[in-house]
Amino acid sequence: MKYRNLGSTGLVVSEIGLGAEWLERRSKEEVQEIIDLAESCGITILDCWMSEPNVRTNIGAAIAGRRDHWIIQGHMGSTWQNGQYVRSRDMEKVREAFSDLLARLQTEYIDLGMIHYVDEIADYRSIMEGEFIEYARELKKTGIIRHLGMSTHNPAVAKLAALSGEIEVILFSINPAFDLLPATEDINTYFAETYDDSLGGIAPEREELYRICEQRGVALTVMKGYGGGRLFSQETSPFGVALTPVQCIHYALTRPAVASIMVGCTTPDEVKAAAAYETATEEEKDYATVLAHAPHHAYFGQCTYCGHCAPCPSGIDVAMVNKLYDLAVMQDHVPASLRAHYRDLSATADDCIACGGCEKRCPFGVPVTELMKKAAVLFGHAEDSN
Repeated sequence: MKYRNLGSTGLVVSEIGLGAEWLERRSKEEVQEIIDLAESCGITILDCWMSEPNVRTNIGAAIAGRRDHWIIQGHMGSTWQNGQYVRSRDMEKVREAFSDLLARLQTEYIDLGMIHYVDEIADYRSIMEGEFIEYARELKKTGIIRHLGMSTHNPAVAKLAALSGEIEVILFSINPAFDLLPATEDINTYFAETYDDSLGGIAPEREELYRICEQRGVALTVMKGYGGGRLFSQETSPFGVALTPVQCIHYALTRPAVASIMVGCTTPDEVKAAAAYETATEEEKDYATVLAHAPHHAYFGQCTYCGHCAPCPSGIDVAMVNKLYDLAVMQDHVPASLRAHYRDLSATADDCIACGGCEKRCPFGVPVTELMKKAAVLFGHAEDSN
């Protein structure tokens, strides 16, 4: 296992981390097996955003007696209410949930205290100007959290966090489908192994974010590196070709400022598949050639989340709705986290007025209006089932 500096925190972490979200589906014994294997592979960083009590307890039991081995990303604002996950800014509930996290993980401190899931600028400003940040500062002052971070899917929010001078680590969604604009030139030249040459095809706001983070010593840890598994199938990949776990990991780890990719693992085999990156050949890591030879029509009809569809007269973040929809349909059921992400959007697919302006601006011929109808049905059913 290779290790990287975690920005300017002074911490060093394994470049492959364990994203613990899917451990909610596993028994205590299975959680123990996966965490033991991850540790034996040299993995040292673990992200626990989940509020569900059993998974927190199971993780705590699995790392008992070995707490010092692990650098834990623990989230503030992820709460458990009436038997389900709820992102909250209610400070009484935030405090209660974070105390519960400490107790169930059997620890007196969290290495990286992450302000949980901040995707809207208004939410960011409310947090950074109000009681929430004061609570986080107090936790840091007393040593209950050692470093302050934030999780977001929005590069605009991530940029504000990186420039704040206070946020030290950002948990951010990174993979080729989320990053790339349409390839109109040879993308082998885009992805040379230097940062100056490697970012030509990435959305400008994401390119800017990566550079700011690198310049300021703000670490990026990566979520959704596999795109919910969508990138592993030729049929569901927006490129029309399948990538491997090793290629997705390599993509994330070649972005500026990235310290570690949090790989979600539900089985020992998935841990091994991620750890195989450390012994992979350069040919096995090479995503650039695969993408460069993707079918020319790979993008047509499929949302690549580029944002050309904006602005929407109803205020819908079309790219985000499509991203959440794509991630949801890859699962047997809609995960609670995706339901919450969708529910917390300022405007959802239900607000679509079918004006068609987004479809005229889309460079890939995506049937946006139809996708909004599908998203409204999918997430509406998911909410009704609760």
